[in-house]
Amino acid sequence: MPTESPAGRRRPADLLFDPLLGLFFTRGRVEHIEQLTPRVRRIRVSGPDVRALSWTPGQHVRVHVKDVRAPVWAGMLRDVLRTYSVWSYDGEGLELCPLDHGDGPGAGWARSLRVGDEVAFRGPEGRFVLDRSAAHHLFAGEETASVAFGAMLRALPEEVRVDGVVEVADPRDRLPLPRSAELRWSFRGDAAAAESPSLLAAVRELDLPPESGVAYLAGEARTCQAVRRHLVDERGWPRRSVLVKPFWTPGRRGMD
Repeated sequence: MPTESPAGRRRPADLLFDPLLGLFFTRGRVEHIEQLTPRVRRIRVSGPDVRALSWTPGQHVRVHVKDVRAPVWAGMLRDVLRTYSVWSYDGEGLELCPLDHGDGPGAGWARSLRVGDEVAFRGPEGRFVLDRSAAHHLFAGEETASVAFGAMLRALPEEVRVDGVVEVADPRDRLPLPRSAELRWSFRGDAAAAESPSLLAAVRELDLPPESGVAYLAGEARTCQAVRRHLVDERGWPRRSVLVKPFWTPGRRGMD
């Protein structure tokens, strides 16, 4: 006999644990799953707790990708939490688009999800959000930046200017980004995303207005640093106008 199911009986230990879980995590259930690209699934999570959230485009959540009822030392939370930008939130459900890297607990969690599964997460949170006062917005990043960029682009009014480069390995990795006609797609093929020279070269080729706007750089840390140096040192952008969100770099964890 199963010990727990969404419609079945639950273990006494679960009934005790549920109030404690609610103190640290927002909980919802998977309502819908759609394969957007060969490596990205769009996952919609809904539920009473999800309807009470506050979110600004660009923010992320920290998802518990292991069994939330398994004992975990506080210092080990970084090993079970994975950061995912929010693709959209409409007040009823929250959508995530995890990128499948092929291994690791986050990729395994995203691949194994089924409709009806519970999802526990912290947030939304983060300061990598739109500066709505700017008249010009520049976006540059790779696959890991695409989801945050999609949410931010969707929130921009039509009259503001948008430029940018999104780099992916293969054309099939392109997400359906709003205002994609105003963006340039760069394809690196089998080359590494870390310290990507092709993304920097593509940003250098952009014909930008003479006045600086706000730049949003996200993805691999060293590539973001190189693009920021280009904008500040070569284009004369104020450093405060270049917002950077390093999601990852080889050999390091916990950057978010």
